[in-house]
Amino acid sequence: MNQDNYGIRLTDTAEGRNSASLLISKMYAWRGYAGTHQFNDDPNRITLTATDNGEVIGTLTIGIDSPIGLMADQVFKPEMDAHRMRGAKLCEFTKFAFDTQVKSKTALANLFHLAVIYARDIHECTDILIEVNPRHRRFYEHMLGFQREAEMRNNPRVNAPAFLLRVNLEYVTEQISKHGGTFGSETTERSFYPYFFSPREEAGILNRLLRVDHEQHAA
Repeated sequence: MNQDNYGIRLTDTAEGRNSASLLISKMYAWRGYAGTHQFNDDPNRITLTATDNGEVIGTLTIGIDSPIGLMADQVFKPEMDAHRMRGAKLCEFTKFAFDTQVKSKTALANLFHLAVIYARDIHECTDILIEVNPRHRRFYEHMLGFQREAEMRNNPRVNAPAFLLRVNLEYVTEQISKHGGTFGSETTERSFYPYFFSPREEAGILNRLLRVDHEQHAA
């Protein structure tokens, strides 16, 4: 999707992955996190990037559950398996970074919303999981409705403490239906959902994505 000089796109080129990797490394180093943040061609991982005038300003990677599992299994496998046992199809959002020079809540929400559409509608996931540093937990809980799944543990990939948070996509869908696209109106909703696309915009985006997905499979 593109709006004027701003856009969100699937990162499927080496150049795009490198730009996203540089932003991740820059942001994680600033926060004092360790680890490498390169992207590969894993078919179960989808990286989205937000750009402004061609410059990457935000990135988020969606991991779709598969027989090889998810990155969060390294630390939180018992909790993950409990949801698999109940029939959930899990996905995880990782490598989420946004340039601190960008103050637009709408740009951040657009990136997150598009990831929701990919996870829920293209890959039929039921739950989103995310590993977060304690300092960011309140944002995900209060602004997006995530719930804590386990006690804090050390994440060896970044050598930092982390909580495992989860949100059911039925809840996310309900919040988008109620509040999506209402930012700037008379809404009193204090979550992040008013900055998401409106239900009508979401439907248009989904139709375009499904058309592209169908064309790719038909090729």
